[in-house]
Amino acid sequence: MKRHKIRLIFILAAVLLLVFISISLYSTSVRTKMTVEESIVNQSLTAAKSIASAMDIDTYEQFLSNRARTEQYWKIRNYLNDAREKTGALYVYTMEVDNPKVSTALIVGHPQSKEFKNDFPIGEVSSVPEEQVRFAYFERKPFVTDIIEDTRYGTYLTVGVPIKGEKGQIIGYLGVDISAETIESIQNTVQENNVKIFELNVVFTLGVIASFLLLQSWYQKEVATEVGYTEDTYQNEIRTLIASVSSLRHDFTNHIQVMHGLLKIGAVDEAENYVNALYKEAQAIQSIKLNIDHPGLSILLQTKKLAAQNHQIEMDITTAHHSFDQLKTTDLIKILSNLIDNAMDAALELQEHERKIAVICEANETHYIFKIINTGPNIVDRERIFHQGYTTKKEQQGKERGQGLFIVKEIVHKYDGHISIDSTSHLETTAIVEIPLK
Repeated sequence: MKRHKIRLIFILAAVLLLVFISISLYSTSVRTKMTVEESIVNQSLTAAKSIASAMDIDTYEQFLSNRARTEQYWKIRNYLNDAREKTGALYVYTMEVDNPKVSTALIVGHPQSKEFKNDFPIGEVSSVPEEQVRFAYFERKPFVTDIIEDTRYGTYLTVGVPIKGEKGQIIGYLGVDISAETIESIQNTVQENNVKIFELNVVFTLGVIASFLLLQSWYQKEVATEVGYTEDTYQNEIRTLIASVSSLRHDFTNHIQVMHGLLKIGAVDEAENYVNALYKEAQAIQSIKLNIDHPGLSILLQTKKLAAQNHQIEMDITTAHHSFDQLKTTDLIKILSNLIDNAMDAALELQEHERKIAVICEANETHYIFKIINTGPNIVDRERIFHQGYTTKKEQQGKERGQGLFIVKEIVHKYDGHISIDSTSHLETTAIVEIPLK
């Protein structure tokens, strides 16, 4: 069921991604076409104004007075043709706008040759729509048409700017036709570039998503590992606690039987002495409750002390009133539980009266300092004890050895800390962990 839901979520996410990509591509395509067309129009208007301002106005006015293919006509026509070739326009020509309905073409820029002598007649009605003609006639400003489909001259877009006489009056309009094929070609080129950029963005986005999923998967595994280790640690402590309670219950039954026997035979003094001894032991168990600000540390040390008492190990605990909050609880538990377990294993190899452990947790302005001091056999090879798999203990079936100090070293190094173990000749070992505060 869970896998089915996850599969459904991925399918839905993929469909939504495709929809968003399609919408983005369409909107980008529309915006690109509009932007390219607007850019070409603005560029053509600028070119048309430049051509109109550089025209030989005196020659053109002479032509207007005669309107025939005179020397003045060919001079203007050659100028317009030269402008057409330089700008890459379809046509460059002059127009007359003397009414609000139609305009007429006067001189069209085109190569001068015998076969073209009778082409582009003077005064031919132009294809500029009435809307733009009216605007030019009344507003006397530049105009721009939409795409015009002309069966004779092709498909194009026209821009027109006023031609001003010597006295500043408008004596006509200069028209520039831009081929629709040119516009479409530029649009396609820009579209192709945009598609490439879009593809790179998609690849980058998918890479980010894949990285996020990989990081999420890695993080979940790390959390699962941490949770698993923490669960194992606390389960071990709980099992130790249960074993200690069971032992205490068993001992309690034995104590009741002894007292019952002493009282039954009338040995009241012996029974009283026995009860006093039990009272002292109960007081010792009650003293296990520690005044520690860190809940996890408090539980761990209480459990370890109870286990030590159960194994007849004298354990002394000294802790600073500090929260130790710059260490993750799981890391703090790993460090101390492994070191204390090693200390208890070592102490158990001695006689009961020799078994001693001291646990010291301190904090100053710069460091956390944890010391575990225990009696037990000397450690000969102190360099190898931190290697993974190295152990001085006897192998036990089903129990992996040689991991504790390796784990502690890895955690301490993660916090840029330092761990040292010193084993003296008089059966005492001291482990010191120093964690710098950041």
